[in-house]
Amino acid sequence: MFKIAFHPLYKHPVPDNHRFPMAKYELLPQQLLYEGVVQKEQFFEPDFPDLKSIYAVHDKMYVTDFINLNLDARAARKVGFVQNKQLVDRELLLVQGTIDAALMALNDGVAFNIAGGTHHAFSDRGEAFCMLNDQAVAARYLIDHHEIKQVLIIDLDVHQGNGTAEIFSGFQPVFTFSMHGKTNYPFKKEQSDLDIALEDGTDDATYLQILNKVLPDLIEKIKPDFIFYQAGVDILASDKLGKINCTIEGCKQRDALVFSLCKKHNIPVQCSMGGGYSPHLSTILQAHAHTYKVAKDLF
Repeated sequence: MFKIAFHPLYKHPVPDNHRFPMAKYELLPQQLLYEGVVQKEQFFEPDFPDLKSIYAVHDKMYVTDFINLNLDARAARKVGFVQNKQLVDRELLLVQGTIDAALMALNDGVAFNIAGGTHHAFSDRGEAFCMLNDQAVAARYLIDHHEIKQVLIIDLDVHQGNGTAEIFSGFQPVFTFSMHGKTNYPFKKEQSDLDIALEDGTDDATYLQILNKVLPDLIEKIKPDFIFYQAGVDILASDKLGKINCTIEGCKQRDALVFSLCKKHNIPVQCSMGGGYSPHLSTILQAHAHTYKVAKDLF
């Protein structure tokens, strides 16, 4: 059975009108258990990370300022959350959750973090609800401490993984692939190793055709030892920030394509959930739950 990182602090208090759907981090585990998709023993609580693992991809001064609540007002505003000790603890636990899940995936084939996918965190700053880049930290950890020579990061959130692209720019052991909305945030894109920009209104058939054309060949070419998958569900037509016209079924087929390729090539994969901003929380939970159902069927 695959393992899933979860900690109660993942659900961080935000104002009622805040656009970030923080409640999903508490409700998704409950939903998975209620539907019988997973068992309680599959969840684990991460501890706090060794800061050295974070310094490997993030500027030490930035990390120090973030942890000590010394970010200036402009930097804090770009993140979108009020800075406090509980938020710092949440981000640190979230990062360790992805590191731990990656290590577990080496044995189990796949592992998850209920949160994570914080791909807008740059080496020296945070943006758009992302302060520390969990998959970037975990990727570097595997390369530095385990026999992992080549990592592929598959970022299928509707927003480009700009922070991840910046962190690994010119770093050969990590290949960054981002398929995202062309006109969506970030409006100034970074350069991933491979970027595919989708037109507004892209539907299931077009989305899956593009991904199915690109991803199998990319995996054959890169031959990764490990894959990180950012499985944002903000590609849904209902998403308030998405501009893409995919259905829940299309989102599920996307996940199935990614996981099937990992399984076919015997490549361990860690999955962080990424974004999702549909107006009804039930839609977000349903789409995220499908990701786990697909993995359960394949692994």
